[in-house]
Amino acid sequence: MPSLLQPHAPEFSTREFRAALGMFATGVTIVTARAADGRLVGLTANSFNSVSLSPPLVLWSLAHAAASMAALSAGSHYAINVLAADQQMLAERFAARGVDRWAGVAHTPGMHGAPLLAGAAASFECFNRSRYDEGDHVIFVGQVERCSHRAGASPLLYHGGRFYTEHPL
Repeated sequence: MPSLLQPHAPEFSTREFRAALGMFATGVTIVTARAADGRLVGLTANSFNSVSLSPPLVLWSLAHAAASMAALSAGSHYAINVLAADQQMLAERFAARGVDRWAGVAHTPGMHGAPLLAGAAASFECFNRSRYDEGDHVIFVGQVERCSHRAGASPLLYHGGRFYTEHPL
């Protein structure tokens, strides 16, 4: 008799799971950092969420296999840049492989060196507080040391595998 305290094996494929997850509309972020060797690191992520107001905490997740995992795990700080509606090309560039993600990208260094992207709707400069291994990803929890936003900026949204911009009801 199976234990009631164990999960059942999924009755769906990975593809079906991804399609169902895609029905949850999210904002789009680019997580940035400066690696110990000075190079800039950045990747597109839509797995961003608030955790706590006091202390101010946010979370995001990254696949174990990601090329930037070593730099982001070892670093003490990173920035989460929430993209504005006109930054779809940046989202696509920082999600692509084999390209120079930083070529021509306007940015300024944050207080601990993590790049802050020009034109972002909001930015969160975070201390790399904790990490949790779960499944094929690592959940990063950042303690926000500084944040800013552009009042009235329209967000870039992602839903069902496509980008959208805000349309108020």
